[in-house]
Amino acid sequence: MNPKEKMKKRIHLAAGHDPVELVLKNCRVVNVFNHQIVTTNVAIDSGKIIGLGDYAARREIDLGGRYLVPGLIDSHVHIESSQVTPGEMARVVVPKGTTTLVADPHEIANVLGTPGIEFMIEASKNIPLNVFFMIPSCVPATEFEHSGASLKAEDIAPLLARDKVIGLGEMMDYPGVVSASDTVVDKMLLAEKHLIDGHSPGLSGKDLNAYIINGIRTDHECATVEEMTEKLGLGMYIALREGSAARDLEQLLKGVTPENQRRCTLCTDDKNPHDVIHEGHIDHSVRKAIAMGIPPISAIQMATINTAECYHLRDIGAIAPGYDADLVVVEDLMDFRAERVFKKGVLVGEGGRALFDIDLPDLSQVTDTVKLRDITLKDLEIPLEKDIVRVIRMTPNSLVTEMVTRKVSVDENHCFRVEHPIDILKLAVIERHGHHGTIGLGLIENFRLRGGAIATTIAHDSHNLIVVGDNDHDMLLAIDAIKKIKGGIALAAGGRVQGTLPLTIGGILSERSMDEVSQKLLELKAIAHRELGIPEGIDPFMTLSFMALPVIPELKLTDQGLFNVTDFTFVDLEIKEVP
Repeated sequence: MNPKEKMKKRIHLAAGHDPVELVLKNCRVVNVFNHQIVTTNVAIDSGKIIGLGDYAARREIDLGGRYLVPGLIDSHVHIESSQVTPGEMARVVVPKGTTTLVADPHEIANVLGTPGIEFMIEASKNIPLNVFFMIPSCVPATEFEHSGASLKAEDIAPLLARDKVIGLGEMMDYPGVVSASDTVVDKMLLAEKHLIDGHSPGLSGKDLNAYIINGIRTDHECATVEEMTEKLGLGMYIALREGSAARDLEQLLKGVTPENQRRCTLCTDDKNPHDVIHEGHIDHSVRKAIAMGIPPISAIQMATINTAECYHLRDIGAIAPGYDADLVVVEDLMDFRAERVFKKGVLVGEGGRALFDIDLPDLSQVTDTVKLRDITLKDLEIPLEKDIVRVIRMTPNSLVTEMVTRKVSVDENHCFRVEHPIDILKLAVIERHGHHGTIGLGLIENFRLRGGAIATTIAHDSHNLIVVGDNDHDMLLAIDAIKKIKGGIALAAGGRVQGTLPLTIGGILSERSMDEVSQKLLELKAIAHRELGIPEGIDPFMTLSFMALPVIPELKLTDQGLFNVTDFTFVDLEIKEVP
């Protein structure tokens, strides 16, 4: 059927001249345009909502007065943080009510560049989940780390023309934007007709004006209501993030008002498999928002039409004629749990189960990516002339760290020595893409580990190998275990490897189901809590993965050294002149 005939058919169907394929009867439809709920029927044909009201149909489903809401949309997510393929992600989140993702594949792009992005695009086809892509703008995130690939403006240009690509991903190099760096400006010029995602933690005043002047329209890094309010007032959309390591939703909801809520969206950004399975996805954010006093329809707006309007996704986010029939059936708006999920009018989830199958995508271009040089105990030593040092201090449930000064112990060889019960551990970031072999060494406080080490090739955003430990022998064991499994997570304690999770796709994704990955992570966490003494409230793997991210304040570690994010400069570990 050609486009003209298709248009005529829809008009005839909407006018009630011919029966539609399906009518959902006796629904309480949540209208995200006028903030009302109306009991009616919804007519569906060829994946589209034809109309609301009384329609003849070849098939009817009586919803018995249940609520019908638009399919939920995650406004900013890195699928890679689920540690599974896009199809496997769909199998878990679609039955929870998520029918659309706005995804930024910069994790795998930092490992593999364009082939990694192409893999994610191809792997997102033929699944009952819309995946719209924002092409990573900062690969690597900064020039202060070594990634597996680099995306220049000429690399980004052809990707922006791809189907399902809707814009330029989060512009993490905010100093480069504010200083009008040629490299950054060249990339932004490519996206003049697209939306550009933001990433500007703490930016304010004239610097914020300079950041958004050329089309950056979103931000998901607000830490305070004051920051959110300023950015909303300057025309930005603010994504309220509820991930695993970063949980900003509760704090930011305090600043959501009837006047500004239509500029607020919901996102997960980074959420681990266990939390997605057991806590929920965007449905969890909706429940939490409602529990904190946000009116249910407002929470649903933030999870649907607000994101659709932000990203100019004209056919999703609402229940109205011409919109895709992406629909979620819930019995109780306050509790908000999906009973049934329709994707383009097809029942794809019921009772928390996926009603579709997925195939494993072609992995030939995305495996065997961990290329570590030989590491020795000598490589892990931290020589010190003085015992006053800069330390990364973790902040609970936040990606933000502090730069603090501490007095530490030094051994007879003038090297740093862990002294329990003082909670200062050794941290190393090792280039693993086979290009440089560089190693950055630092110290971290508040990780609360004893008697072992944890290593992983999930280390945002360049995904080098990051390892934390209180003794060099276990650190080296964990590093060697990562080499053997070709990427993933490894724990060592007491002189032996305690457990591993292979992540063979780019060193960051598994070929297995999310349930299997989640179960293995639970086993590894149990080991971390039992054998390494890490408190139950700390997710050691997700937390560790962000300690190498040099775009979130205040102090981080890359393979090139200790990095002051506030000043965007490297700093010495050792403070040689004490005031």
